[in-house]
Amino acid sequence: MNLSITFIVLSALLLPKVLSGAIGCTLSNPAEDLKYLYPKMTSFKEDLKEFPRMKDGSVLYKGLKSRLGSDLDAIYESYETPYTVYSVFEGATRIGIVHGVNVPGKGGVIQVFLSMDPTRAEIQKFFFQRLESPAAKALRSKEFQAQFTGLSLADFYKHDYYEAAGGGTKVDKVAAVRPPAIEPNGQSDYQASLRGIRKNLVLLDIFVYERRFEPFFERAQAASKSKVGKD
Repeated sequence: MNLSITFIVLSALLLPKVLSGAIGCTLSNPAEDLKYLYPKMTSFKEDLKEFPRMKDGSVLYKGLKSRLGSDLDAIYESYETPYTVYSVFEGATRIGIVHGVNVPGKGGVIQVFLSMDPTRAEIQKFFFQRLESPAAKALRSKEFQAQFTGLSLADFYKHDYYEAAGGGTKVDKVAAVRPPAIEPNGQSDYQASLRGIRKNLVLLDIFVYERRFEPFFERAQAASKSKVGKD
């Protein structure tokens, strides 16, 4: 068997495993990236999170769809998808949490990362590691991204509640976010980016914050069911 035939045979054997493997999202250069985000960082730790290895993992995974408000992607959001949570320390004090997710976009996968306050579970910074989109410049703008600073998963669940209750309230922080000027061919990537932020927060609520925002989700669900009953 010559070398070219051997390569083809080996590729055929390996291909199913590659295609079936779940795709996670990690920082390209953790040490440098985390130091940039947290100049006072002295160390960091990586924690691998996988639903199959978690207590009640299958139940938690099944709940993702309703908490995201959309179907799950078969490639980037499978049950086996691994997630990496970065904890950032200054001495013995944890000063930050960083986590990223993949979401499908117009020009390929979009990698959305959040740096979080470790105690308040609020966004400190939102950024893209990968974004190939007609709207990339607008979505990467500091003015747009700064609008998410201070938001938590509670704000997204409250937004769902306000929408079910009729909307129009001035305290809806998510509704107050103003999209950047984007051409029509970039709108889908804007929506994908918002979904990536929400997905990130939902996963962190499960992985890190012990589901502290679940009461807000339950209230939003109750309001939604009540609205359907009245329609």
